[in-house]
Amino acid sequence: MKLQCPVKKILLPVDGSKHSKQAVQFAGYLGASLGKSLAGLALLRVVAGRYMSRYIPYVDLRAEILKLSDAFTKFKEQHIEKNIKPSLDEGERILRDLGIEVDIEKLIVEGDPAREIVRVADEKKFSTIIMARRGFSEIMELLLGSVTNKVVHSASRQTVYIVGHRILKDKACPVPKVLIPVDGSSYSMRGVEYAACLTVDLKAYMSKITLLRVINLALFAERLREGIDPEEEAKRILKEAKAVFLEAGFPEGLITTRVRIGRPSEEILKEAEEEDYNLIIMGRKGRTAIRDLILGGVSSTMLYRCQNPTIAIVSSELEAG
Repeated sequence: MKLQCPVKKILLPVDGSKHSKQAVQFAGYLGASLGKSLAGLALLRVVAGRYMSRYIPYVDLRAEILKLSDAFTKFKEQHIEKNIKPSLDEGERILRDLGIEVDIEKLIVEGDPAREIVRVADEKKFSTIIMARRGFSEIMELLLGSVTNKVVHSASRQTVYIVGHRILKDKACPVPKVLIPVDGSSYSMRGVEYAACLTVDLKAYMSKITLLRVINLALFAERLREGIDPEEEAKRILKEAKAVFLEAGFPEGLITTRVRIGRPSEEILKEAEEEDYNLIIMGRKGRTAIRDLILGGVSSTMLYRCQNPTIAIVSSELEAG
């Protein structure tokens, strides 16, 4: 089974915050470990317009004519030169110091941050978005309209990495312990395939890849009434997922399979905390942001509550290797 690295082009939104710098570091370590498999990387800064309120609090921003004025143009240029470009230059220095050799684009666009991140990712065909858990606004991160949440739910063509509070600073392999929850759906199997593609050339440095099936206790009796043994079903799902790694040449001892019973999000959180994983790879559910939050989806719960490891929400359009 021939696998190709799924991280071909990385888009790295930055804003100069400490959380953003941590995302840059993670991208640098991951990119360095991938070597020549990485084809491109871009730092993106979105100018959202909020900077205007700090300096001109009484300006009527609805007046479109202001955007055409010389004063506004000069002010914006000064802001970019003083505040925006230095943060991009710093990001580039961090990446170069960590061993990134590919060309690094530095992009500046104006508009709604989440919308512009997804637009640039789509138009320039980035495979991967790596961004901070917080940074664009620590208060807004708690709200439905947070940049991170919007990007995760809108960027269906990209795998989105939300960088955790703890990263392993290792150029050889920053993600030696990986957790992959599986439920038998096509979404979760994409997560399995992605994980195999990502780590196939890193397996000499990997210490553990865990495939986790959580049997939902709330549905246990219902499954039995349907004539399905949840425990046998879990074994089958894990066997199919493990086969992906074995066919790709991973040593069997590297792959651990585990079954837990309970609420899926709670059990995944327990596993993540107990084993101290560096990366959790999850399949995308394809819901809208509002619906996912209302239903308490597993992916959303993990993003909000599992803060130390990095979480990757896998593209629903994963290419076959």
